[in-house]
Formats: sequence, structure tokens, C-alpha cells
Amino acid sequence: MRKRETMSVLSVTQIATDTFEMIAENSRISEQAKPGQFVHIYIPGHTLRRPISIAAVDPSTASVSLVFKAIGDGTKQLSNYLPGMQIDVLGPNGNGFSIDISEDERVLLIGGGVGVPPMYHLAKRLSEETSIDIVSVLGFQTKNAVFYEEEFNRIGETYIVTDDGSYGTHGVVTDIVGQFTDRTQYFSCGPLPMLRAVKSKLSHIPGKVSLEERMGCGVGACMACVLPTVDNHYKKICSEGPVFVAEEVVL
Repeated sequence: MRKRETMSVLSVTQIATDTFEMIAENSRISEQAKPGQFVHIYIPGHTLRRPISIAAVDPSTASVSLVFKAIGDGTKQLSNYLPGMQIDVLGPNGNGFSIDISEDERVLLIGGGVGVPPMYHLAKRLSEETSIDIVSVLGFQTKNAVFYEEEFNRIGETYIVTDDGSYGTHGVVTDIVGQFTDRTQYFSCGPLPMLRAVKSKLSHIPGKVSLEERMGCGVGACMACVLPTVDNHYKKICSEGPVFVAEEVVL
């Protein structure tokens, strides 16, 4: 159930160009959040809350890691928060990734930009609760935008792709995901064009996608973030997503 909560900021660290990791404390969210879910943050002076993906949780310390790009007034303000400050949030929101996976699965995780944090939450949870084989492909614009590479390397085989070729493989994630033909399913989060290309490239295996989208209310009331489905209906990304079975939605 979505609830209004207060989180106490523990730290804010810049981890890449314009990209910040905030670690905040809230016992309920740290215990209940599933990979793919997000918190909806109120920032004073701004009418609309900001949806921020949950990158990791640690119930033993009640900590929640949030990663966001400071590209607008609200997120820039959020990047200047100091330890001890309080945040008004709704969450955890949305439907996350299922981790009901058999031990013989070989999964492929694909993240792009700020779509990488929910993939890390999923990778971390899968590695903690299963012993399945995990391969990750992470796409960024340039070398200075890369983050969480070491964290993913600790979990499984990891490939970095950059648009300008300044680090890792030159290109986009779909340039290399086709080589992992032994995967039994994939999970992906990133911008819509990337998800559309991933779905097309990996149409031979089951997949789940998590959409990044501007949201209004964040609770399914305003219909500002709807997505068409293959059976000519619509799904609300904020409340019925952000995670969907790839075959069920039109990207």
C-alpha cells in the first residue's frame, strides 16, 4: 500500500556527471520495496512530485539508495540536500519485477542511463536470493556518465557500452545483446527507444520492461502516463507499471 512517509537523508554523493546517489533512512520502505518500484518525492516549491527509482535497500540499516540525474530545478535542489534533512515521499510505488525465478534460469539485465539503478536493485536481489547466472549490459552516453560498474561486476559478467565510444564498447546496448543467445529471459529499464529496440532484438525470449516516464499524480488518477497494450487497451505506467511483460505492451 502506498503511504506518505518521511525519509531522513544520510548522504548525497555525486557518482557520475549530473548523477547523484542519495542514501536515506526509512524502515518500512527498506523492508517492503521490490526491484523496479519507485518513490514519489515532494520537493518544496514544486507542484508535482518527482518519481525516483529505488537502486538498493538494506533492511538491516533501514537505508534506501536513490539514484537520479540533476537535470531540472527540482532534482538540482534535491542534489543539494544535506545529511539530516527530511524528505516527504510516497512509496514504494508501482509494480516491480518478479523475482520468482527458477534456479536454472540464465537472465540478461539491460539498463540505460538512469534505467541502470532499478536493474542494480534487481541484480542485487537476485544474487542474494538465488544462484542463477546473471549477465548485465549497461549503456551510457559517455565515460563520465558511467556508474555502478564495480557493483554489477561483483554480481556477474558485466558489459559497458557508450554512445561515443569513450569507454567500453562503442555503440548502444542492442549492438551486443544479440550475442547472448543462451539467455532464458531478459529484464530491461531505460528510455522508450532503447526498450523498443531491445524488445525487437530479443523477441525470441520472454522479457519484462520497466518504463521511465514523466508522471503527474504518480498514483493512477491523472492518466498522464498511459501506455497502449497489444489488445488495444491502455495501462497506467505509474500504478499498473512501471514494469510490464514486454509482449503485452506497445512500445
